[in-house]
Amino acid sequence: MSVAFRRESDEEHLEPKFELPIPPGPNLVTARGLELIEARAAELEARLAEELTEEERKKVLRDARYWRARAASAQLAPTPSGEEVAIGTRVTFVRDGVERTITIVGHDESEPATGLVGFTAPLVKAMLGAEESEEIEVPGGGMVTVARIEVA
Repeated sequence: MSVAFRRESDEEHLEPKFELPIPPGPNLVTARGLELIEARAAELEARLAEELTEEERKKVLRDARYWRARAASAQLAPTPSGEEVAIGTRVTFVRDGVERTITIVGHDESEPATGLVGFTAPLVKAMLGAEESEEIEVPGGGMVTVARIEVA
């Protein structure tokens, strides 16, 4: 039989499992974000103490390495004053006549569908440091006007 038609095992054809990528730059977090990271790391440590299959253990270990690194590198962002757009503020802005409100958070706390947007998002990067009533050009074209800033 030709080697081309021989198959040693199904393992050869599985997709390789890579480490979860650590986002570049500082790991700035809100107080809530720090609590979430620490809770996730503790949850995974508890799972590792349980009896797991080899595959489950590999997956949990991979996740645990990510969350351990995120907990170790977390830097609590300064408490915002509410005077300018910063991590930990709730920002209402107008873009193309539509008003929208987002809360600026750290990368791991980000859930754009619920309005929690990471400080590394292009829109947020453009708004950081802006004050109320300021108009800002955003990536991809267009302008936004910062309507309100509140401490989240």
